[in-house]
Amino acid sequence: MHTDPKKHPIFAIIGASSGNLVEWYDFYAYSFTSLYFAAAFFPKGDPTTQLLNTAGIFAVGFFMRPLGGWLFGRIADKYGRRNSMMSSVLLMCFGSLMVACLPTYENIGFWAPILLLVARLIQGLSVGGEYGTSATYMSEVAVAGKRGFYASFQYVTLIGGQLLATLVLVALQQFVTPDDLRSWAWRIPFVIGAFAALIALYLRRSLVETTSEESRKNAKAGTIKGILEHPRALLTVLGYTAGGSLAFYTYTTYMQKYLVNTAHMNAETATLVMTAVLACFMVLQPLFGALSDRIGRRNMMIAFGVLTMLGTYPIMTAIGQVQTPQAAFGLALAALVGVSFYTSISGIVKAEMFPPEVRALAVGLSYAIGNAAFGGTAEYVALLFKSLGHESMFFWYVSAISAVALAASWIMPDSRRHGYLKD
Repeated sequence: MHTDPKKHPIFAIIGASSGNLVEWYDFYAYSFTSLYFAAAFFPKGDPTTQLLNTAGIFAVGFFMRPLGGWLFGRIADKYGRRNSMMSSVLLMCFGSLMVACLPTYENIGFWAPILLLVARLIQGLSVGGEYGTSATYMSEVAVAGKRGFYASFQYVTLIGGQLLATLVLVALQQFVTPDDLRSWAWRIPFVIGAFAALIALYLRRSLVETTSEESRKNAKAGTIKGILEHPRALLTVLGYTAGGSLAFYTYTTYMQKYLVNTAHMNAETATLVMTAVLACFMVLQPLFGALSDRIGRRNMMIAFGVLTMLGTYPIMTAIGQVQTPQAAFGLALAALVGVSFYTSISGIVKAEMFPPEVRALAVGLSYAIGNAAFGGTAEYVALLFKSLGHESMFFWYVSAISAVALAASWIMPDSRRHGYLKD
């Protein structure tokens, strides 16, 4: 039985966000377990080189996101948000199972990294479609005057997926030996993700469609031509997505490796630190989402740009020199407080800038392009600078892209007066 999402937005958001959590869990399981399986898919050599290779495949997966954003965004605008979200989570299930079953370099040689790349491309396609459609759906079912609060749960589940992947790894570290983790146990998180996707698929079946038949039959629905009629919105979203994605991945997925490679923590301690940081970061999202309902999305984005542009170099430098896990926790969390000004409203601030007939495609595609170019390459660029002996250049790079996000935020319209989703 379907429930009216306008009368019961919580149920609709739970249904939509369940798939979001599973998709991001699967995607992050790769990043967090790569410390253990990097040697399984590449020739023996320097550990940093092996991590660089796995980070490269992680980045390539991001470059499927624009295609996923286009494909599933078009499906969402022309055939409905519900159909799009069900398809994307099913595809993620397949990609996760594929990673879990892959043979190693020792078994099949160079085919091992090639097949790993194929699996990552499938997952990248799925996640590329997930973001735009779920962000759009959650924005459309949110109650007027509380859109920021309700829409913030997209990043609650996104971070929740990342946190769940971390917790699974922590559990494995407690009950499985390091040798077994490197040998076979790293596959367990991907099996868990595939089964969780089936649960999310069941929950999404109960979602009520938010688009109208008139919107879906619009000649411009789900078309690139329709998006290009909103060039300012498109360029603005690309600008602040670049800075937001780069900062987010720097302080989350890359941070665990940074604590190991630069701050010289052991992998288990680094994982525990990031688990605690992510838990706090997740709780912050609804608070910052509610704040955006009071002060406006534009002011939130400006605050993000300023804090990240000015704070990245000193915070990253300090984290690289920490002596205790507590200090690492405090510094990483401080950085993510600034990032929360973006992440809490990441979906709604984009959705408000486009009309319904192109909203899912515009949000998904613009986000995917900015995210692929800057978020997906964060680990690779950071490790590349480190391998060249100029690690601090990465900090300046993050600051520079954050300045671009600030400029985009400064020129964006105030959605309270000029947005397509009126309160």
